[in-house]
Amino acid sequence: MQHVLTTSPQTRLASSSDTALAEATGSAPKRVSSTSLMGDGRALEIEHGGRIYQLRITQLNKLILTA
Repeated sequence: MQHVLTTSPQTRLASSSDTALAEATGSAPKRVSSTSLMGDGRALEIEHGGRIYQLRITQLNKLILTA
């Protein structure tokens, strides 16, 4: 299964799921810059639920998360 996340220099509008999450938790979702996650690298591994996922930056400067 492959999930695609895109980055954009424009400020994104809050989606209805963002709004629902903020209402349910009483706070806005945490925002982290891709630069602070990736540093100088183009890929990183994320462990979640006993699985390893890879987040990487493509040649078109998009983010792709794969399991």
